[in-house]
Amino acid sequence: MTKKYLVLTTGGTIASAITEKGLAPSIPADEIASYFKPKADVSLSVEALMAKDSTNMQPEDWLEIARTITGYADQFDGFIVTHGTDTMAYTASALSYLLYGFDKPVVLTGSQVPLGMQYTDAETNLQDALIFVSETTLQGVFIVFNGLAMVGTRAVKTKTQSYDAFESINYPYVARIIHGKMNNLYQPVPETPVIMPQDLALDPNIFMLKAFPGMTVDIFDYLTEHTHGVIIESFGNGGLPFERRNLLPGIQKLTAAGIPVVITTQILEEGQDISLYEVGQRVVEAGGITAGDMNTEAIVAKLMWLLAYTNDIAEVTRLLQESMAHDMGFV
Repeated sequence: MTKKYLVLTTGGTIASAITEKGLAPSIPADEIASYFKPKADVSLSVEALMAKDSTNMQPEDWLEIARTITGYADQFDGFIVTHGTDTMAYTASALSYLLYGFDKPVVLTGSQVPLGMQYTDAETNLQDALIFVSETTLQGVFIVFNGLAMVGTRAVKTKTQSYDAFESINYPYVARIIHGKMNNLYQPVPETPVIMPQDLALDPNIFMLKAFPGMTVDIFDYLTEHTHGVIIESFGNGGLPFERRNLLPGIQKLTAAGIPVVITTQILEEGQDISLYEVGQRVVEAGGITAGDMNTEAIVAKLMWLLAYTNDIAEVTRLLQESMAHDMGFV
């Protein structure tokens, strides 16, 4: 039987051409689709959703992509989303939650060099994405880039120019595609399903703060008045300073105001063990919510998703620390 797949284009480098102000998306969707080489038993359709540099991608755009996919769920066997690389990991994470429990594969891909240009990686990435989406038995959201397939909540862009721009952090790659052939590398362990509301919604009113030596404590007054959730990229295993510029009362103030404070680490790999040091234990005592081995991109998307359904700190904490879409608990 013929399998049907829908390609959704959103812009990005892969669809860009040179303008007076630098590269900007302008290649039409049908031209992008012409670079795919589907097998005889594969049928491709294409739809242009938007034409954005992914720097301009916003939560409202994530919702549009998710709604389009769910709207076509009964008509296609899987989906490919072409996307700019700069925020692709955020979009992949957001779709992983917005489409939580989706029973078909959704693959994001893009390129470091636009289609039609010398040394472009776009054609290979497009074909690899098609091979993966049409041959995998996995469900959910993935990024396929430079011959590797990775879980959407675990992908991080680590290079600005090289072809191997994305890495799977704290989680194995699920497949490798070489010369048109796919090799499965890892079969994700099934998760216990978490029952979540099916309405597609996000609350983008969050703030992410990167700790640094000498950071003022005054920022917490603003955050208490203007945000619904805060993410702090801490040092090492989750510690924050409590001498001189003591940040812990700021966390306590936010928590007392009903604002969840998620603590992650600036270190890319191996997650955090927040109870290992006194500086981490004090953060937890102040109300900080540890995020284990989750990526910052996944935390941002998951917190927006959870806050759209509840503002109860205890419930946000419970759900954020529950593994969903393989986002935590591997390390």
